[in-house]
Amino acid sequence: MKLELGIIKISDIQFAAESKVEGSTLYVNKDELKALILEDETFVSCELDIARPGESVRIAPVKDVIEPRVKVSGEGGVFPGWMAKVKTVGSGRTNVLKGAAVVTTGKIVGFQEGIIDMCGEGAKYTPFSQLNNLVLCLEPVEGTLQHAYEKAVRLAGLKTATYLGKLAKDIEAEEIRTYETPSITEGIKLYPDLPRVGYVLMLQSQGLLHDTYVYGVDAKQSLTTMIYPTETMDGAIISGNCVSACDKNTTYHHLNNPVIEDLYARHGKDLNFVGVIITNENVYLADKERSSDWSAKLCEYLGLDGVIISQEGFGNPDTDLIMNCKKIEAKGVKTVIITDEYAGQDGASQSLADADIAANACVTGGNANTVIHLPKMDKVIGHIEYVDKIAGGWSGSLQEDGSIVAELQVITGATNEMGFNKFSAR
Repeated sequence: MKLELGIIKISDIQFAAESKVEGSTLYVNKDELKALILEDETFVSCELDIARPGESVRIAPVKDVIEPRVKVSGEGGVFPGWMAKVKTVGSGRTNVLKGAAVVTTGKIVGFQEGIIDMCGEGAKYTPFSQLNNLVLCLEPVEGTLQHAYEKAVRLAGLKTATYLGKLAKDIEAEEIRTYETPSITEGIKLYPDLPRVGYVLMLQSQGLLHDTYVYGVDAKQSLTTMIYPTETMDGAIISGNCVSACDKNTTYHHLNNPVIEDLYARHGKDLNFVGVIITNENVYLADKERSSDWSAKLCEYLGLDGVIISQEGFGNPDTDLIMNCKKIEAKGVKTVIITDEYAGQDGASQSLADADIAANACVTGGNANTVIHLPKMDKVIGHIEYVDKIAGGWSGSLQEDGSIVAELQVITGATNEMGFNKFSAR
């Protein structure tokens, strides 16, 4: 399968009378977009704001981050199962508004939501401080249940990203990036002497408010399976969870998975990137056994020599991570795991809730319990009062002067387990 990404660079977002992309600026008609979002009667109000790199702005509590994209040619449309029909995506051409993102916020849904600072100490830890963010602050009708509010916010974010993406459908991209995965048999013929490498992508699926969706289907209802790497770039995988902000995979992460990017960069050179195995992270032991058995079975069936496994979340999912690792290793397939650590504020505690001798090659995104000091920002978008309640914060984390003392957990994407960050540990 072959996909071309047309890169349209965005260096600024501004509100204007007409929604359009002109040069490197994304113009947004605020009233038109608000009317579209408020078609959902779940919301009593919707406020739109802009947060640019370097501005003294704090966004909290962050629910999701989404990159605007649009299908130019090929099967289906971006975000299949949500904003487009359920057609297999990942081929043809997709235009990307690179440098822009949609960020959703509003009243807290679950305590595991986060912060994006656009400048200062906190900005160092999140990739989203480097983007031009259109922020949706969405307030629910009183009495709306948490899961209904989460779904409505998720749909509003996808709807907005689709609205913005369509503005670039007829624009000639200044850069084309091409990604292609041959079939199994073609790959063997093309690269007979290269090691066969796969990627096991673990998806958060621990239940209500901890879900990930594949083509619109809740991942916990699916068996471990395979997808083309390019399907992720068209939005086949959507975040719908409220796990700790530091290691949550937002929809933006899935669209721009760095493991997939790096494997493609080496494909045909020193390895044969065979494909992506997606597996869930359920809470019951029988489900964990089933999913990890299937992960190992698929690795063996595909004749893989090596596998990278990335986790999402911590604690309970550590068991899934280690099960996948030791069962795949037992098939004779070498594994590297990507995780992060919860080693206590002093770094002296056990990093993972589970371990095995087979997990002897590990990449870490850093210790999420590290305490950081975030300065006061001139502007807050959302609800800053929730800082004391979100994971990584505590009573008194929000200081009287507006600064914050909390664990790294509170920063969206800080210890991301796809390696989409600049923080690590040894």
